[in-house]
Amino acid sequence: MKDPQQSNARQWLVWTPLLLASMLVVGITIGMQLQSRGPVFSLSAEEIPRADGFGHGKLEELLRYIDAKYVDNVDRDKLIQDAIDQILGDLDPHSTYLSVDRVREESERLDGNFEGIGVEFMILDDTIRVVAPVIDGPSEEAGVLAGDNIITIEDSLVAGVGMETDEIIDRLRGPKDSQVRIGILRYPEKELRQVTIRRDRIPVESLDAAYMIDPEIGYVRINRFSATTAQEFNTHVREMVDSGGMKDIVLDLRQNPGGYLRSAVDILSQFFTEKNKLLVYTEGRTSQREDWKTSGRALFPIRNVVVLIDEGSASASEILAGAIQDYDRGIIVGRRSYGKGLVQEQYNLSDGSAVRLTVARYYIPSGRSIQKDYDDRVAYAHDLEERAQNGELYFQDSLPSLDTLAYYTATGRKVYGGGGIYPDVFVPLDSSYQDQDASRLQAQIPAFVFRRLPVFQQQYKGLSLDEFRKQFKSGAEWWDDLLAYAREKDGPIDEGEVLARKGEILNLLKARIARQLYDSQAFYIVLNERDNDVKEALKILHKPDPLSILLKK
Repeated sequence: MKDPQQSNARQWLVWTPLLLASMLVVGITIGMQLQSRGPVFSLSAEEIPRADGFGHGKLEELLRYIDAKYVDNVDRDKLIQDAIDQILGDLDPHSTYLSVDRVREESERLDGNFEGIGVEFMILDDTIRVVAPVIDGPSEEAGVLAGDNIITIEDSLVAGVGMETDEIIDRLRGPKDSQVRIGILRYPEKELRQVTIRRDRIPVESLDAAYMIDPEIGYVRINRFSATTAQEFNTHVREMVDSGGMKDIVLDLRQNPGGYLRSAVDILSQFFTEKNKLLVYTEGRTSQREDWKTSGRALFPIRNVVVLIDEGSASASEILAGAIQDYDRGIIVGRRSYGKGLVQEQYNLSDGSAVRLTVARYYIPSGRSIQKDYDDRVAYAHDLEERAQNGELYFQDSLPSLDTLAYYTATGRKVYGGGGIYPDVFVPLDSSYQDQDASRLQAQIPAFVFRRLPVFQQQYKGLSLDEFRKQFKSGAEWWDDLLAYAREKDGPIDEGEVLARKGEILNLLKARIARQLYDSQAFYIVLNERDNDVKEALKILHKPDPLSILLKK
Protein backbone atom coordinates (compact mmCIF):
# COMPACT_ATOMS: atom_id res chain seq x y z
CA MET A 1 0.00 0.00 0.00
CA LYS A 2 1.31 3.45 -0.94
CA ASP A 3 2.24 5.85 1.79
CA PRO A 4 -0.12 8.88 1.38
CA GLN A 5 2.60 11.25 2.61
CA GLN A 6 5.13 9.98 0.04
CA SER A 7 2.49 10.12 -2.68
CA ASN A 8 1.66 13.74 -1.83
CA ALA A 9 5.35 14.62 -1.77
CA ARG A 10 5.90 13.12 -5.19
CA GLN A 11 2.83 14.88 -6.52
CA TRP A 12 4.12 18.18 -5.13
CA LEU A 13 7.45 17.68 -6.91
CA VAL A 14 5.67 16.83 -10.16
CA TRP A 15 3.57 19.97 -10.09
CA THR A 16 6.09 22.46 -8.77
CA PRO A 17 6.75 23.78 -12.32
CA LEU A 18 3.08 24.70 -12.59
CA LEU A 19 3.56 27.35 -9.92
CA LEU A 20 5.25 29.32 -12.68
CA ALA A 21 2.04 29.64 -14.62
CA SER A 22 0.09 30.68 -11.52
CA MET A 23 2.76 33.19 -10.68
CA LEU A 24 2.46 34.77 -14.12
CA VAL A 25 -1.34 34.89 -13.91
CA VAL A 26 -1.44 36.89 -10.68
CA GLY A 27 1.45 39.13 -11.79
CA ILE A 28 4.67 40.17 -10.20
CA THR A 29 4.30 42.88 -7.58
CA ILE A 30 7.81 42.95 -6.13
CA GLY A 31 9.57 46.32 -6.45
CA MET A 32 11.64 46.68 -9.59
CA GLN A 33 14.77 48.65 -10.32
CA LEU A 34 15.14 49.84 -13.92
CA GLN A 35 17.64 47.97 -16.06
CA SER A 36 18.84 45.69 -13.26
CA ARG A 37 18.97 41.99 -13.84
CA GLY A 38 16.22 41.49 -11.30
CA PRO A 39 16.33 39.10 -8.34
CA VAL A 40 15.76 35.38 -8.50
CA PHE A 41 12.56 34.81 -6.57
CA SER A 42 10.00 32.11 -5.87
CA LEU A 43 6.75 31.86 -3.97
CA SER A 44 5.89 29.21 -1.43
CA ALA A 45 2.59 27.33 -1.59
CA GLU A 46 1.18 29.52 1.17
CA GLU A 47 2.12 32.69 -0.70
CA ILE A 48 0.39 31.77 -3.96
CA PRO A 49 -3.06 33.39 -4.11
CA ARG A 50 -5.93 30.98 -4.63
CA ALA A 51 -8.13 31.67 -7.64
CA ASP A 52 -11.88 31.09 -7.69
CA GLY A 53 -11.68 28.04 -5.43
CA PHE A 54 -9.46 26.13 -7.86
CA GLY A 55 -6.74 25.28 -5.35
CA HIS A 56 -3.53 26.98 -6.45
CA GLY A 57 -5.04 28.36 -9.66
CA LYS A 58 -7.00 27.24 -12.68
CA LEU A 59 -3.97 26.50 -14.79
CA GLU A 60 -2.46 24.17 -12.22
CA GLU A 61 -5.80 22.46 -11.68
CA LEU A 62 -6.39 22.00 -15.40
CA LEU A 63 -2.96 20.53 -16.04
CA ARG A 64 -3.38 18.21 -13.08
CA TYR A 65 -6.58 16.81 -14.62
CA ILE A 66 -4.86 16.45 -17.98
CA ASP A 67 -1.98 14.55 -16.40
CA ALA A 68 -4.30 12.27 -14.47
CA LYS A 69 -7.09 11.63 -16.95
CA TYR A 70 -6.21 12.64 -20.52
CA VAL A 71 -6.45 9.84 -23.08
CA ASP A 72 -2.87 10.21 -24.39
CA ASN A 73 0.49 10.98 -22.86
CA VAL A 74 1.36 14.69 -23.06
CA ASP A 75 4.52 16.73 -22.79
CA ARG A 76 3.87 18.61 -19.55
CA ASP A 77 6.80 20.99 -20.06
CA LYS A 78 5.50 21.95 -23.49
CA LEU A 79 2.03 22.63 -22.08
CA ILE A 80 3.55 24.87 -19.43
CA GLN A 81 5.66 26.64 -22.05
CA ASP A 82 2.61 27.19 -24.26
CA ALA A 83 0.69 28.59 -21.30
CA ILE A 84 3.51 30.99 -20.44
CA ASP A 85 3.83 32.17 -24.02
CA GLN A 86 0.08 32.75 -24.28
CA ILE A 87 -0.07 34.69 -21.00
CA LEU A 88 2.87 36.92 -21.86
CA GLY A 89 1.64 37.34 -25.43
CA ASP A 90 -1.61 38.81 -24.12
CA LEU A 91 0.27 41.52 -22.19
CA ASP A 92 2.35 43.39 -24.79
CA PRO A 93 4.70 42.57 -27.68
CA HIS A 94 7.88 42.76 -25.61
CA SER A 95 7.11 40.78 -22.45
CA THR A 96 8.66 37.40 -23.14
CA TYR A 97 9.97 34.14 -21.75
CA LEU A 98 13.65 33.23 -22.11
CA SER A 99 14.82 29.62 -22.09
CA VAL A 100 17.97 28.68 -20.19
CA ASP A 101 20.02 28.78 -23.41
CA ARG A 102 18.52 32.11 -24.40
CA VAL A 103 19.34 33.59 -20.98
CA ARG A 104 22.97 32.57 -21.47
CA GLU A 105 23.10 34.03 -24.98
CA GLU A 106 21.52 37.32 -23.91
CA SER A 107 23.84 37.59 -20.89
CA GLU A 108 26.89 37.21 -23.12
CA ARG A 109 25.53 39.76 -25.60
CA LEU A 110 24.78 42.39 -22.97
CA ASP A 111 27.64 41.70 -20.54
CA GLY A 112 30.07 42.13 -23.43
CA ASN A 113 32.03 38.89 -23.05
CA PHE A 114 31.96 35.09 -23.17
CA GLU A 115 34.41 32.26 -22.53
CA GLY A 116 35.81 30.44 -25.54
CA ILE A 117 38.61 30.39 -28.12
CA GLY A 118 37.83 33.76 -29.73
CA VAL A 119 37.19 33.04 -33.37
CA GLU A 120 34.58 34.23 -35.86
CA PHE A 121 33.58 31.56 -38.35
CA MET A 122 31.12 30.73 -41.09
CA ILE A 123 30.04 27.39 -42.57
CA LEU A 124 30.74 27.11 -46.27
CA ASP A 125 30.24 23.87 -48.22
CA ASP A 126 29.78 22.02 -44.91
CA THR A 127 33.19 23.19 -43.69
CA ILE A 128 33.98 25.58 -40.85
CA ARG A 129 35.87 28.55 -42.29
CA VAL A 130 37.62 31.02 -39.98
CA VAL A 131 36.47 34.54 -40.82
CA ALA A 132 38.86 36.08 -38.31
CA PRO A 133 40.36 35.34 -34.92
CA VAL A 134 39.60 37.90 -32.21
CA ILE A 135 42.52 40.33 -31.92
CA ASP A 136 44.77 39.33 -28.99
CA GLY A 137 42.45 36.38 -28.31
CA PRO A 138 43.43 32.74 -27.66
CA SER A 139 43.03 31.64 -31.29
CA GLU A 140 45.22 34.43 -32.62
CA GLU A 141 47.88 33.68 -30.00
CA ALA A 142 47.76 30.00 -31.02
CA GLY A 143 48.42 30.96 -34.65
CA VAL A 144 44.96 30.54 -36.18
CA LEU A 145 44.53 32.70 -39.30
CA ALA A 146 41.60 34.04 -41.33
CA GLY A 147 40.81 31.53 -44.07
CA ASP A 148 41.80 28.44 -42.05
CA ASN A 149 39.43 25.46 -42.30
CA ILE A 150 38.56 23.72 -39.03
CA ILE A 151 38.40 19.99 -39.84
CA THR A 152 38.45 18.38 -36.39
CA ILE A 153 37.63 19.40 -32.82
CA GLU A 154 39.40 17.08 -30.38
CA ASP A 155 39.04 13.64 -32.00
CA SER A 156 35.75 14.38 -33.78
CA LEU A 157 35.45 15.16 -37.48
CA VAL A 158 33.40 18.36 -37.94
CA ALA A 159 33.85 18.94 -41.68
CA GLY A 160 31.46 17.32 -44.13
CA VAL A 161 29.19 15.86 -41.44
CA GLY A 162 26.36 18.43 -41.49
CA MET A 163 27.04 19.76 -37.99
CA GLU A 164 24.80 22.60 -36.85
CA THR A 165 26.24 25.98 -35.85
CA ASP A 166 25.01 25.69 -32.25
CA GLU A 167 26.78 22.37 -31.80
CA ILE A 168 30.02 23.80 -33.19
CA ILE A 169 29.79 26.75 -30.80
CA ASP A 170 29.18 24.40 -27.86
CA ARG A 171 32.31 22.43 -28.73
CA LEU A 172 34.52 25.49 -29.15
CA ARG A 173 33.33 27.37 -26.09
CA GLY A 174 34.13 26.31 -22.55
CA PRO A 175 35.35 27.50 -19.15
CA LYS A 176 38.26 29.89 -18.94
CA ASP A 177 41.67 28.11 -18.83
CA SER A 178 40.26 24.85 -20.21
CA GLN A 179 41.88 23.57 -23.41
CA VAL A 180 40.56 22.37 -26.76
CA ARG A 181 42.51 20.83 -29.65
CA ILE A 182 41.48 21.64 -33.22
CA GLY A 183 42.77 20.38 -36.53
CA ILE A 184 43.04 23.05 -39.20
CA LEU A 185 43.77 22.84 -42.92
CA ARG A 186 45.47 25.90 -44.34
CA TYR A 187 45.72 26.62 -48.06
CA PRO A 188 47.82 25.37 -49.89
CA GLU A 189 48.96 22.83 -47.27
CA LYS A 190 47.82 19.19 -47.52
CA GLU A 191 48.36 18.09 -43.91
CA LEU A 192 46.28 19.01 -40.86
CA ARG A 193 47.85 21.30 -38.28
CA GLN A 194 46.96 20.29 -34.71
CA VAL A 195 46.51 23.39 -32.57
CA THR A 196 45.80 23.38 -28.84
CA ILE A 197 44.04 26.51 -27.60
CA ARG A 198 43.55 27.58 -24.00
CA ARG A 199 40.13 29.18 -23.65
CA ASP A 200 39.81 32.62 -22.13
CA ARG A 201 37.26 35.36 -21.54
CA ILE A 202 36.53 36.93 -24.92
CA PRO A 203 35.36 40.55 -25.09
CA VAL A 204 32.45 41.26 -27.41
CA GLU A 205 32.84 44.77 -28.78
CA SER A 206 29.66 46.81 -29.09
CA LEU A 207 31.42 49.41 -31.26
CA ASP A 208 31.77 48.19 -34.83
CA ALA A 209 33.92 51.12 -35.86
CA ALA A 210 35.46 54.32 -34.49
CA TYR A 211 37.72 56.34 -36.77
CA MET A 212 38.37 59.81 -38.20
CA ILE A 213 36.15 59.89 -41.29
CA ASP A 214 37.15 63.46 -42.22
CA PRO A 215 39.38 66.17 -40.76
CA GLU A 216 37.95 67.11 -37.33
CA ILE A 217 35.06 64.61 -37.77
CA GLY A 218 34.93 61.28 -35.98
CA TYR A 219 32.64 58.39 -36.85
CA VAL A 220 31.36 55.88 -34.26
CA ARG A 221 29.05 52.96 -35.01
CA ILE A 222 27.41 51.25 -32.02
CA ASN A 223 25.68 47.90 -32.65
CA ARG A 224 24.05 47.61 -29.20
CA PHE A 225 24.25 49.09 -25.70
CA SER A 226 26.02 46.52 -23.54
CA ALA A 227 27.55 46.87 -20.09
CA THR A 228 30.86 47.94 -21.65
CA THR A 229 29.59 50.31 -24.37
CA ALA A 230 30.13 53.60 -22.55
CA GLN A 231 33.68 52.60 -21.63
CA GLU A 232 34.39 51.55 -25.24
CA PHE A 233 32.93 54.83 -26.50
CA ASN A 234 35.01 56.96 -24.13
CA THR A 235 38.21 55.08 -24.97
CA HIS A 236 37.82 55.43 -28.73
CA VAL A 237 36.58 59.04 -28.64
CA ARG A 238 39.47 60.01 -26.36
CA GLU A 239 41.89 58.58 -28.92
CA MET A 240 40.21 60.47 -31.78
CA VAL A 241 40.20 63.73 -29.82
CA ASP A 242 43.82 63.42 -28.71
CA SER A 243 45.35 61.95 -31.87
CA GLY A 244 42.96 62.99 -34.63
CA GLY A 245 41.81 66.40 -33.46
CA MET A 246 38.16 65.36 -33.44
CA LYS A 247 35.68 68.17 -32.83
CA ASP A 248 32.47 66.87 -34.46
CA ILE A 249 30.98 63.39 -34.42
CA VAL A 250 28.76 61.15 -36.55
CA LEU A 251 27.09 58.65 -34.20
CA ASP A 252 25.70 55.72 -36.18
CA LEU A 253 22.83 53.94 -34.39
CA ARG A 254 21.28 52.31 -37.46
CA GLN A 255 20.05 48.76 -36.80
CA ASN A 256 20.91 49.16 -33.10
CA PRO A 257 18.14 47.37 -31.14
CA GLY A 258 19.00 48.96 -27.78
CA GLY A 259 20.24 47.30 -24.59
CA TYR A 260 21.20 48.79 -21.26
CA LEU A 261 19.73 52.25 -20.68
CA ARG A 262 22.56 53.14 -18.30
CA SER A 263 25.11 52.84 -21.13
CA ALA A 264 23.03 55.07 -23.41
CA VAL A 265 22.64 57.68 -20.65
CA ASP A 266 26.37 57.64 -19.89
CA ILE A 267 27.11 58.34 -23.55
CA LEU A 268 24.43 61.04 -23.71
CA SER A 269 26.11 62.79 -20.77
CA GLN A 270 29.19 63.34 -22.94
CA PHE A 271 27.20 65.74 -25.13
CA PHE A 272 26.07 68.03 -22.29
CA THR A 273 28.19 70.08 -19.89
CA GLU A 274 25.33 70.85 -17.51
CA LYS A 275 24.68 68.64 -14.48
CA ASN A 276 21.25 67.13 -13.68
CA LYS A 277 19.77 67.82 -17.11
CA LEU A 278 16.87 65.40 -17.64
CA LEU A 279 17.60 62.86 -20.38
CA VAL A 280 14.82 60.30 -19.93
CA TYR A 281 12.36 59.19 -17.28
CA THR A 282 10.37 56.03 -16.72
CA GLU A 283 7.00 55.49 -15.12
CA GLY A 284 4.67 52.53 -14.73
CA ARG A 285 1.71 51.22 -12.73
CA THR A 286 3.88 49.78 -9.96
CA SER A 287 7.06 51.73 -10.77
CA GLN A 288 7.44 55.24 -9.45
CA ARG A 289 8.84 57.84 -11.80
CA GLU A 290 12.61 57.57 -12.11
CA ASP A 291 14.62 60.35 -13.73
CA TRP A 292 17.90 59.80 -15.57
CA LYS A 293 20.03 62.94 -15.77
CA THR A 294 23.37 64.17 -17.05
CA SER A 295 26.42 63.68 -14.86
CA GLY A 296 27.95 67.06 -15.63
CA ARG A 297 31.23 65.32 -16.40
CA ALA A 298 31.63 65.68 -20.15
CA LEU A 299 35.10 64.31 -20.93
CA PHE A 300 35.43 65.69 -24.45
CA PRO A 301 34.79 69.07 -26.12
CA ILE A 302 32.38 67.70 -28.73
CA ARG A 303 31.11 70.55 -30.90
CA ASN A 304 28.51 69.29 -33.42
CA VAL A 305 26.62 65.97 -33.39
CA VAL A 306 24.83 64.06 -36.12
CA VAL A 307 22.99 60.87 -35.14
CA LEU A 308 22.10 58.31 -37.82
CA ILE A 309 18.94 56.26 -37.25
CA ASP A 310 16.71 53.98 -39.30
CA GLU A 311 13.76 51.63 -38.91
CA GLY A 312 16.01 49.19 -37.00
CA SER A 313 17.02 51.70 -34.31
CA ALA A 314 15.06 50.84 -31.18
CA SER A 315 14.73 51.38 -27.43
CA ALA A 316 17.95 52.86 -25.94
CA SER A 317 18.98 54.01 -29.43
CA GLU A 318 15.76 55.97 -29.78
CA ILE A 319 16.17 57.46 -26.31
CA LEU A 320 19.64 58.72 -27.16
CA ALA A 321 18.50 60.16 -30.49
CA GLY A 322 15.34 61.58 -28.94
CA ALA A 323 17.16 63.40 -26.13
CA ILE A 324 19.62 64.92 -28.64
CA GLN A 325 16.63 66.06 -30.71
CA ASP A 326 14.58 67.40 -27.79
CA TYR A 327 17.42 69.66 -26.69
CA ASP A 328 18.37 70.62 -30.28
CA ARG A 329 21.85 69.38 -29.40
CA GLY A 330 22.40 67.78 -32.80
CA ILE A 331 20.78 66.70 -36.05
CA ILE A 332 19.00 63.37 -36.51
CA VAL A 333 19.53 61.93 -40.00
CA GLY A 334 17.95 58.91 -41.70
CA ARG A 335 14.50 57.36 -41.42
CA ARG A 336 11.88 56.98 -38.69
CA SER A 337 13.06 54.72 -35.89
CA TYR A 338 11.36 51.51 -34.75
CA GLY A 339 9.15 52.90 -31.96
CA LYS A 340 9.89 50.86 -28.82
CA GLY A 341 9.40 52.78 -25.61
CA LEU A 342 8.59 49.99 -23.13
CA VAL A 343 10.87 49.07 -20.22
CA GLN A 344 11.51 45.36 -19.62
CA GLU A 345 12.72 43.96 -16.30
CA GLN A 346 14.28 40.49 -16.30
CA TYR A 347 13.35 38.05 -13.52
CA ASN A 348 15.23 34.78 -13.23
CA LEU A 349 13.28 31.62 -12.50
CA SER A 350 14.38 28.66 -10.40
CA ASP A 351 15.30 26.45 -13.39
CA GLY A 352 17.64 29.05 -14.91
CA SER A 353 15.12 30.42 -17.40
CA ALA A 354 13.70 33.92 -17.05
CA VAL A 355 10.82 36.21 -17.86
CA ARG A 356 11.13 39.74 -19.16
CA LEU A 357 8.14 41.78 -18.10
CA THR A 358 7.27 45.26 -19.27
CA VAL A 359 7.17 47.34 -16.08
CA ALA A 360 7.20 50.96 -17.29
CA ARG A 361 7.34 53.30 -20.26
CA TYR A 362 10.16 55.57 -21.38
CA TYR A 363 9.55 59.32 -21.78
CA ILE A 364 12.18 61.59 -23.30
CA PRO A 365 12.76 65.22 -22.17
CA SER A 366 9.89 66.80 -24.14
CA GLY A 367 7.52 64.39 -22.36
CA ARG A 368 6.79 62.25 -25.42
CA SER A 369 6.71 58.49 -25.50
CA ILE A 370 8.35 56.82 -28.48
CA GLN A 371 6.26 53.63 -28.24
CA LYS A 372 4.14 52.96 -31.30
CA ASP A 373 0.60 51.62 -30.90
CA TYR A 374 0.32 47.85 -30.41
CA ASP A 375 -3.42 47.34 -30.01
CA ASP A 376 -3.42 45.54 -33.36
CA ARG A 377 -0.76 42.86 -32.79
CA VAL A 378 -0.76 41.65 -36.38
CA ALA A 379 -0.16 45.17 -37.68
CA TYR A 380 2.53 45.71 -35.03
CA ALA A 381 4.36 42.54 -36.06
CA HIS A 382 4.30 43.57 -39.73
CA ASP A 383 4.94 47.29 -39.24
CA LEU A 384 8.33 47.34 -40.99
CA GLU A 385 6.94 45.44 -43.96
CA GLU A 386 4.11 47.98 -44.16
CA ARG A 387 6.61 50.85 -44.15
CA ALA A 388 8.31 49.35 -47.19
CA GLN A 389 5.03 48.74 -48.99
CA ASN A 390 3.51 52.17 -48.34
CA GLY A 391 6.64 53.97 -49.52
CA GLU A 392 7.70 55.45 -46.18
CA LEU A 393 11.27 54.14 -46.54
CA TYR A 394 11.64 55.79 -49.94
CA PHE A 395 9.61 59.03 -49.87
CA GLN A 396 9.47 61.61 -47.10
CA ASP A 397 5.90 62.60 -47.89
CA SER A 398 4.83 59.02 -47.10
CA LEU A 399 5.71 59.40 -43.41
CA PRO A 400 2.56 58.98 -41.27
CA SER A 401 1.10 62.17 -39.84
CA LEU A 402 0.95 62.35 -36.04
CA ASP A 403 -0.26 65.91 -35.59
CA THR A 404 -2.35 64.96 -32.56
CA LEU A 405 0.83 63.86 -30.74
CA ALA A 406 2.88 67.05 -31.15
CA TYR A 407 5.57 68.07 -28.64
CA TYR A 408 8.19 70.81 -28.70
CA THR A 409 11.97 70.90 -28.48
CA ALA A 410 14.04 73.36 -26.43
CA THR A 411 13.89 75.92 -29.26
CA GLY A 412 10.18 75.39 -29.94
CA ARG A 413 10.43 73.05 -32.92
CA LYS A 414 7.51 70.66 -33.31
CA VAL A 415 8.35 66.95 -32.88
CA TYR A 416 6.16 63.89 -32.55
CA GLY A 417 5.61 61.02 -30.14
CA GLY A 418 3.86 57.70 -30.29
CA GLY A 419 5.68 56.27 -33.27
CA GLY A 420 9.45 56.39 -32.90
CA ILE A 421 11.83 59.27 -33.62
CA TYR A 422 11.28 61.25 -36.81
CA PRO A 423 14.56 62.39 -38.41
CA ASP A 424 15.34 66.08 -38.83
CA VAL A 425 16.82 65.23 -42.23
CA PHE A 426 15.21 62.39 -44.16
CA VAL A 427 17.42 60.14 -46.30
CA PRO A 428 15.48 57.64 -48.43
CA LEU A 429 16.43 54.03 -48.88
CA ASP A 430 17.40 53.35 -52.49
CA SER A 431 14.33 51.69 -54.06
CA SER A 432 16.62 49.35 -55.98
CA TYR A 433 17.14 47.52 -52.67
CA GLN A 434 13.79 45.87 -53.38
CA ASP A 435 15.28 43.96 -56.32
CA GLN A 436 15.36 40.24 -55.46
CA ASP A 437 18.17 39.36 -57.87
CA ALA A 438 20.40 42.05 -56.37
CA SER A 439 19.68 40.75 -52.88
CA ARG A 440 20.52 37.20 -53.92
CA LEU A 441 23.75 38.38 -55.53
CA GLN A 442 24.76 40.27 -52.39
CA ALA A 443 24.04 37.22 -50.24
CA GLN A 444 26.73 35.27 -52.10
CA ILE A 445 29.48 37.85 -51.55
CA PRO A 446 30.83 36.47 -48.20
CA ALA A 447 31.20 32.96 -49.64
CA PHE A 448 32.69 34.32 -52.87
CA VAL A 449 35.33 36.25 -50.90
CA PHE A 450 36.26 33.09 -49.00
CA ARG A 451 36.56 31.11 -52.21
CA ARG A 452 38.91 33.71 -53.66
CA LEU A 453 40.66 34.68 -50.42
CA PRO A 454 44.09 33.22 -51.35
CA VAL A 455 43.92 35.24 -54.60
CA PHE A 456 43.03 38.43 -52.75
CA GLN A 457 45.72 37.83 -50.12
CA GLN A 458 48.34 37.45 -52.83
CA GLN A 459 47.13 40.33 -55.01
CA TYR A 460 46.98 42.89 -52.19
CA LYS A 461 49.84 41.52 -50.10
CA GLY A 462 51.75 44.18 -48.17
CA LEU A 463 49.32 47.01 -48.91
CA SER A 464 47.99 49.29 -46.20
CA LEU A 465 44.22 49.77 -46.04
CA ASP A 466 44.50 53.17 -47.73
CA GLU A 467 46.64 51.65 -50.50
CA PHE A 468 44.15 48.82 -50.92
CA ARG A 469 41.25 51.28 -51.22
CA LYS A 470 43.03 53.17 -53.99
CA GLN A 471 44.22 50.09 -55.90
CA PHE A 472 40.90 48.23 -55.79
CA LYS A 473 39.12 51.19 -57.40
CA SER A 474 35.67 50.14 -58.69
CA GLY A 475 36.18 46.37 -58.47
CA ALA A 476 34.71 45.98 -61.98
CA GLU A 477 37.30 43.31 -62.78
CA TRP A 478 35.54 40.98 -60.32
CA TRP A 479 31.98 41.57 -61.60
CA ASP A 480 31.74 38.72 -64.10
CA ASP A 481 33.41 36.30 -61.70
CA LEU A 482 30.98 37.24 -58.91
CA LEU A 483 27.96 36.87 -61.20
CA ALA A 484 29.12 33.43 -62.38
CA TYR A 485 29.65 32.26 -58.80
CA ALA A 486 26.24 33.51 -57.64
CA ARG A 487 24.47 31.83 -60.56
CA GLU A 488 26.25 28.58 -59.81
CA LYS A 489 25.17 28.65 -56.18
CA ASP A 490 21.72 30.25 -56.37
CA GLY A 491 20.37 29.90 -59.89
CA PRO A 492 19.74 32.43 -62.70
CA ILE A 493 20.38 36.11 -62.03
CA ASP A 494 19.37 38.72 -64.61
CA GLU A 495 22.34 41.04 -65.01
CA GLY A 496 20.10 43.73 -66.45
CA GLU A 497 18.06 43.73 -63.26
CA VAL A 498 21.08 44.19 -60.97
CA LEU A 499 22.96 46.86 -62.95
CA ALA A 500 21.24 49.67 -61.01
CA ARG A 501 22.94 48.33 -57.87
CA LYS A 502 26.29 47.46 -59.46
CA GLY A 503 28.21 50.24 -57.72
CA GLU A 504 26.85 49.37 -54.26
CA ILE A 505 27.33 45.63 -54.81
CA LEU A 506 30.95 46.05 -55.85
CA ASN A 507 31.55 48.37 -52.90
CA LEU A 508 30.14 45.69 -50.60
CA LEU A 509 32.52 43.20 -52.23
CA LYS A 510 35.40 45.61 -51.62
CA ALA A 511 34.32 46.02 -47.98
CA ARG A 512 34.15 42.24 -47.42
CA ILE A 513 37.63 41.80 -48.88
CA ALA A 514 38.91 44.59 -46.61
CA ARG A 515 37.29 42.81 -43.66
CA GLN A 516 39.25 39.67 -44.44
CA LEU A 517 42.55 41.37 -45.22
CA TYR A 518 42.51 43.87 -42.34
CA ASP A 519 39.85 43.97 -39.62
CA SER A 520 36.15 44.51 -38.98
CA GLN A 521 36.56 48.31 -38.86
CA ALA A 522 37.99 48.23 -42.37
CA PHE A 523 34.62 46.86 -43.54
CA TYR A 524 32.82 50.03 -42.41
CA ILE A 525 35.56 52.38 -43.57
CA VAL A 526 35.09 51.03 -47.10
CA LEU A 527 31.31 50.67 -46.90
CA ASN A 528 30.86 54.26 -45.76
CA GLU A 529 32.49 55.55 -48.96
CA ARG A 530 29.15 55.15 -50.77
CA ASP A 531 26.71 55.31 -47.84
CA ASN A 532 24.07 57.99 -48.49
CA ASP A 533 23.28 58.55 -44.80
CA VAL A 534 26.96 59.07 -44.00
CA LYS A 535 27.36 61.38 -46.99
CA GLU A 536 24.45 63.51 -45.76
CA ALA A 537 25.92 63.63 -42.25
CA LEU A 538 29.25 64.90 -43.60
CA LYS A 539 27.48 67.43 -45.80
CA ILE A 540 25.73 68.82 -42.72
CA LEU A 541 28.88 68.93 -40.60
CA HIS A 542 30.77 70.77 -43.34
CA LYS A 543 28.36 73.71 -43.01
CA PRO A 544 29.64 76.76 -41.07
CA ASP A 545 26.76 76.37 -38.61
CA PRO A 546 25.27 72.84 -38.85
CA LEU A 547 22.54 73.48 -36.27
CA SER A 548 21.17 76.33 -38.36
CA ILE A 549 19.26 73.82 -40.48
CA LEU A 550 17.06 73.12 -37.44
CA LEU A 551 15.83 76.71 -37.43
CA LYS A 552 14.19 76.07 -40.79
CA LYS A 553 12.14 73.16 -39.48
